[in-house]
Amino acid sequence: MVEAQNIASIVAKGIKNHQYDNSMNLPTNKYDHLPLDESQNQRVEIHPALSNPLLNKRLKKIHKTQVHATDTSIETLHLLDIIVDNVRLMLNQGISIRGIMALGTFLRNRGNKVDFIKLEHWLDKLHVRRMAQLQGSILISIFKFEKDEIPFVNKIEAVAYPMTLRSVNHAILDTTKEWHFKQGRSGFVKNNSAVLRRSFRRSARYIRFAPLETTSNLVFSFVRSLSEIEE
Repeated sequence: MVEAQNIASIVAKGIKNHQYDNSMNLPTNKYDHLPLDESQNQRVEIHPALSNPLLNKRLKKIHKTQVHATDTSIETLHLLDIIVDNVRLMLNQGISIRGIMALGTFLRNRGNKVDFIKLEHWLDKLHVRRMAQLQGSILISIFKFEKDEIPFVNKIEAVAYPMTLRSVNHAILDTTKEWHFKQGRSGFVKNNSAVLRRSFRRSARYIRFAPLETTSNLVFSFVRSLSEIEE
């Protein structure tokens, strides 16, 4: 689970810090191989993009406009990118603990420089306002953030806690790179029903938070899988 969530170095550091706690009775063979590499704890590389063509065009326009704006806010733009990248990860792999931690770290370290009014306007334009609220709710319910620390959370999403636990428990399955469609030896196209079912179930969980992007992401994943079939 730790390796699938890409937080091995963070967990290794936590185990080291608490190795003498009375309750720390993990079998050493379970974590001795975890890499204690501090460089992995630095800023996470993000890839902000949306599957819906119209919404992705709006995202690019926001970036382009902010470069030349007199009231530009790099911090606000970077926070938007973290949220959008988390949306991408959530729809394709489930909730990313590392992505949520990146969001929380940024809010704690640079949140005082963010224009949250501008951010909320952008979130509305991109139709990911509730997805952002879900991410903030995870910080509150799992990482014990205060609601006041996350201005774009108007209401704490009650499903944040169980959805996060589910993603952690299913991390290995959700992050496995498997095919949706492929061409068999006979030349006929066949599908991987298990992967298809997981994609549909994941989309069903998030569609109420971002209907446009969730639907577009599902369609895009199918098109991408079909495009990989050998002609």
